[in-house]
Amino acid sequence: MVFRLMKNTFIVVTIILLLIVVFLIIAMFIGSRPIKSNYYNQVDAVGMIEKKYTNRGEYEVESIKANSNEELFKEYKIWYPLELEEKADKTYPVVLLVNGTGVPYTKYGAIFEHLASWGFIVVGNDDKNSASGKSSSIMLNYILSLNEDNESIFFGKIDLGNIGISGHSQGGVGAINAITSFDNSNIFTSLYTASTTALELAQALEWDYDVSKIKIPYFKVAATGKSDAELIAPLLSLIDNYNRVESEQLTIMGRRKNVEHDQMLTHADGYMTAWFRYTLMNDEEAGQAFSGDVPEILTNLDNWQDVQIKE
Repeated sequence: MVFRLMKNTFIVVTIILLLIVVFLIIAMFIGSRPIKSNYYNQVDAVGMIEKKYTNRGEYEVESIKANSNEELFKEYKIWYPLELEEKADKTYPVVLLVNGTGVPYTKYGAIFEHLASWGFIVVGNDDKNSASGKSSSIMLNYILSLNEDNESIFFGKIDLGNIGISGHSQGGVGAINAITSFDNSNIFTSLYTASTTALELAQALEWDYDVSKIKIPYFKVAATGKSDAELIAPLLSLIDNYNRVESEQLTIMGRRKNVEHDQMLTHADGYMTAWFRYTLMNDEEAGQAFSGDVPEILTNLDNWQDVQIKE
């Protein structure tokens, strides 16, 4: 009996260790390939709304870097609509992007720029281990401090009632923790995660999180490719997280068809952009992807499956 128990424990531990090794190999592979600046031209968007928000927005974009003076990471980078420098009477919603394993903002800057082209201030950092959410909490405080700094171009330019956060893979864990575990967590008003590490695997990596604490609109997605479906973000994990969200706010889950874990940054980007346009800007056209009698994401069967929506 004892021998059998020890044998079963050994098997479970071995499987977990193998999963961790495979996960880290995939993460290293993702981190080695920067996203191309024109990635959106290669995405096979199908739905009308998906197509529109996959394309680049109307705003010209500028960006700036700043030293963080933090131990966790070295620098911030902020992308923003160029008109912000001239318009004194307009505020802009903010989106923080949380990095996946070994993927600092320098590897996917094109995603930040694309989102800024739709009218957002988009903030990133070079943290390579973001799961705790601490670097995101620090990043939120930083961008809010610039809104109070009369020497900053962001002075009085931030829409304080519309601040979102997005994370991919480990970054999904970090985004969830950022909105649930810190003194400033209640400032966030919208959440998007892609291919969030399944809870069991995350806990094995000491990246715990609790989706039952989420109280804001939440859109969660994953890929149907093997790297997600069989390892990092399986369907059962996505469903379990969806069911554990107790919020009365809009909550959506879905899986992007025919792509792998690393492609979720680019191939789900159209609906991510539409999500933030809807929840942070009240863009009614973007909202048609997620709400109304027949939300587009429910009918976009070429690209999406396993979609569930609750309000």
